[in-house]
Amino acid sequence: MPSHAADLARRLARNAEAVCRHYLSNGHREGRYWLVGDVANTRGRSLFVRLYGPDHGKGAAGKWTDAATGEHGDLLDLIALSRGLDRLRDTLDEARSFLAMPPGPAPRQDRLAAPRGSPESARRLYAMSRPIAGTLAETYLSSRGIVTMAAGDPLRFHPRCYYRPDGDSPTETWPALVAAVTDLRGRITGAHRTWLDRSGQDKAPIASPRRAMGHLLGHGVRFGVADDVMAAGEGIETMMSLRTILPGLPMVAALSANHLAALLFPPTLRRLYVARDRDPAGDAAMASLHHRATAAGIETLGLSPSFDDFNEDLRRLGIEDFRASVRQQLVLQDVMRFMTRTWP
Repeated sequence: MPSHAADLARRLARNAEAVCRHYLSNGHREGRYWLVGDVANTRGRSLFVRLYGPDHGKGAAGKWTDAATGEHGDLLDLIALSRGLDRLRDTLDEARSFLAMPPGPAPRQDRLAAPRGSPESARRLYAMSRPIAGTLAETYLSSRGIVTMAAGDPLRFHPRCYYRPDGDSPTETWPALVAAVTDLRGRITGAHRTWLDRSGQDKAPIASPRRAMGHLLGHGVRFGVADDVMAAGEGIETMMSLRTILPGLPMVAALSANHLAALLFPPTLRRLYVARDRDPAGDAAMASLHHRATAAGIETLGLSPSFDDFNEDLRRLGIEDFRASVRQQLVLQDVMRFMTRTWP
């Protein structure tokens, strides 16, 4: 294999899960592998791609085998077969396009991204992140009193997420909690990053430890799939704190007061709980959202914290007093429906 092709294969292997999510979207991850039916992206389990491993040799990341046909290769081979490309140059061009590289051989870089701040860049960041179990992200959430999470929550961890204070400063890397921002259909439109210090006990000591990217207006970080009742608020930690006592209630974190005010409603929604922060921006967002929801025929009820926000309530009140405080603000049938349900 020419040296530039080998270099592309290594780059693809370092982002093997992102490659699979893009070219084999009908598959799914199981442990260290991506499983799908075949290189044509058919649903099934015959073809498996190794997501992690050394750069070369036995068990290398990016190597794949189709147990049904005996076909095997690296991710360049997979791209060629999935796109029906029979010329190496076309395959290399496709790989460079996926990696957001300029045409033709380019100097080696450790990481390359899609256009900065774009939804595609957000999707790739999320795909390249890992589940949070056992990571600094889990440590951080535990330090905030959030110790129970559901398997389907849209949260992941990136150990070396890029951070740039401003256009004139060098790029830094910090561990980060990464959350997927999705639209009403569940498509990722953006991502939210919370950079963490290297102990996981607090946010990173940087000027802006929280930033979002992609298309955010109307969308949010969703916990569960909303039907007729849901809760909405600004922050991820605010909504996850509520979810510790309302695990069955679908929720969305809009990420800011302005975005909360512009949140889009599921067509089946009939009752909306708005988790407000105790500040002027939170009051204004709640008023705007209440006006829009009422005009759409949706009953709107406010949820107010005892302190500044619901994460502070969780940490200062303790779980039982926190539960009692929120319980009295819910419609009785929602107490029975959502508060008594246990985690899956």
